Amino acid sequence: MGSLQRIDIDKSLYDQSSFVGRFKHFMFITDPRTVFASDEELNNAKELVQKYRLSQEPKGTTNEQIVYAKKLYESAFHPDSGDLQNAFGRMSFQVPGGMAITGAMLQFYKTVPAVVFWQFVNQSFNALVNYTNRNANSPITTTQLGIAYVSATTSALVASLGYKSYLQKRSNPFFQRYAPFAAVAVANCVNIPLMRQNELKNGIDIEDENGNLLGKSRLAAASGITQVVISRIVMAAPGMIVLPVIMERLERREWFRRLNVLHAPFQTIMVGCFLIFMVPTACGLFPQRASLSTSLIQKIEPEFYNEIETNTKGNVPFKVYFNKGL
Repeated sequence: MGSLQRIDIDKSLYDQSSFVGRFKHFMFITDPRTVFASDEELNNAKELVQKYRLSQEPKGTTNEQIVYAKKLYESAFHPDSGDLQNAFGRMSFQVPGGMAITGAMLQFYKTVPAVVFWQFVNQSFNALVNYTNRNANSPITTTQLGIAYVSATTSALVASLGYKSYLQKRSNPFFQRYAPFAAVAVANCVNIPLMRQNELKNGIDIEDENGNLLGKSRLAAASGITQVVISRIVMAAPGMIVLPVIMERLERREWFRRLNVLHAPFQTIMVGCFLIFMVPTACGLFPQRASLSTSLIQKIEPEFYNEIETNTKGNVPFKVYFNKGL
């Protein structure tokens, strides 16, 4: 990157039309090392980004400094409100937070109290992440937040304990190791739609290719939320599906059984190794600026299609675009 070449500070450094580009983008902004940046560093990064946007950055500022400031800014500040996010709710905290909680869920799945406790911890963490990364243009009330939290926690417990109870009577104990994944998948299907219920009720902003606002679509909200649910399940899947197989084989070996105290740390570290790659993979699975065919909108949301037709004076685009969220 040449010293005279200015960066478009409001666009990704990577091609967002390809999965590889999106993977690199999210690897960039979900780097867990940014969690350790102080508030002062983060606020300085925000100030530098704002000054650079206006071409008012200090003389002698290098592109490397701008790129690093952009990384800190995008990892820590809400894209809608511009507010500094809670450190534990940032996507960059998914690796350290997720590895600790997932490792514990995979290790302590044998007793009901342990399952209840770690599912409670996991859903509390998920609620914080979902709230921190909420769409600021579709605010959620305290009551709605509480309902989403209680519903997700309850569904996770029902799925986990029900799965465990069912398999205890009918199959090899090995498959009980997948109770945590079943709980996580079910809870995501409940938690995220409830956390973003206002989007489903009122729709989300739809734009044309040039960024002109065309109105709000509930279909787009449903599409975006579905993609996020899939992404969250994919994020957790490799660690929670592959690790039980690894642990089952290792526990057949006498030397590994003797090191029982190291089982939990081992699983935690392994989950972290998976998440380092799976967080950007899952986030980049679908384009952040998602699209919908207007012909589909015409079939499912004819009233909104008429609104688009009015706003574009009859020149309805083939596709419209929206931010799917994270």
